Amino acid sequence: MSSSVIPPTPSAADYADSGDRPLIPETADPIALFARWMADARASEPNDANAMSLATVDADGNPDVRIVLLKGVDETGFTFFTNLESAKGRQLAAHPNAALGFHWKSLRRQVRVRGSITRVPDAEADAYFASRAPQSRISAIASDQSRPIANRAAFEQRIAELSTVYGDGPDIPRPEFWGGLCLAPTEIEFWQDQAFRMHDRLKLYRKGEGWISLRLYP
Repeated sequence: MSSSVIPPTPSAADYADSGDRPLIPETADPIALFARWMADARASEPNDANAMSLATVDADGNPDVRIVLLKGVDETGFTFFTNLESAKGRQLAAHPNAALGFHWKSLRRQVRVRGSITRVPDAEADAYFASRAPQSRISAIASDQSRPIANRAAFEQRIAELSTVYGDGPDIPRPEFWGGLCLAPTEIEFWQDQAFRMHDRLKLYRKGEGWISLRLYP
């Protein structure tokens, strides 16, 4: 296999040009640190600073991963919304534990999160669904996410039919198969790139109502 398309390993000159990056501060509040890093990412990433990898397992124990968008974070956990009958929805219903991965290339940072999954209240899902553009709501209703489709035209036809029914008004209802999920973190790890692979890693474990932190070798 040719490696010509793979970027070369940074040279000593490349590392020297990139300069030093701040180390991860000690913290007993990983959610607050995550919020600061997310604010930094919103200011520097070209788009979708809230994009995250969501890792699950299927019925056979095989891993699965995809990119979804974070829509809320607080002391309760990390919230996202999806079709609950999709592959990830079914996997999380059967095995309600998951991992998240954030990578902010502009900052050379990543965050890894592991924890358990629960449904968010219907009222919260209703409020977020209502905040979406009307056409996005119609697309969500029309999509049998993760299931086979005859062709693209079939999906577009379904959207056209639903658009005729609902128009672009505010009263497009959230379908029962669409909702929100929240990952309650038990572990959060922060990673900051440093020159010559001397990266900085800080991991925090949930203990009772608080957190225990430790530094890790890169």
